[in-house]
Amino acid sequence: MSSDADTSLPTPAIVLTPQQWRSKLTPQEYAVLREAGTERAFTGEYTDTETSGVYECRACGAELFRSTEKFHSHCGWPSFFDPADSDAVLLRTDDSLGARRIEVLCANCHSHLGHVFEGEGYPTPTDKRYCINSISLRLQPKDGPTS
Repeated sequence: MSSDADTSLPTPAIVLTPQQWRSKLTPQEYAVLREAGTERAFTGEYTDTETSGVYECRACGAELFRSTEKFHSHCGWPSFFDPADSDAVLLRTDDSLGARRIEVLCANCHSHLGHVFEGEGYPTPTDKRYCINSISLRLQPKDGPTS
């Protein structure tokens, strides 16, 4: 899997200064999306939701995941076995915290979404778990946008 992770990323379609991102995002959103933070487990609004729809990047609105690829991993964060489109996310090696992980970024704005893990034995078509922070996402229900 680490061979799929790219350490040299293309230029994002959306480029804002830190000050512009701060004016667009709440302090909690900024900490996760722009500084690669992590929300506490089992606290995110989408961890256990069953609502059908599309999960977009909270920073830029790009479509990232769909509810049809969401599954209950019981890890404390929303889990998906595949992105909505293979080009929707970028993968980057993350050697922080003394362990090699694969970071998941929005391909459109390079915001931090979470990490992807492989080979954990979940009964999904890809055997991958995209472990994504709820605060990095905005759900657009199948029946129409939320207010």
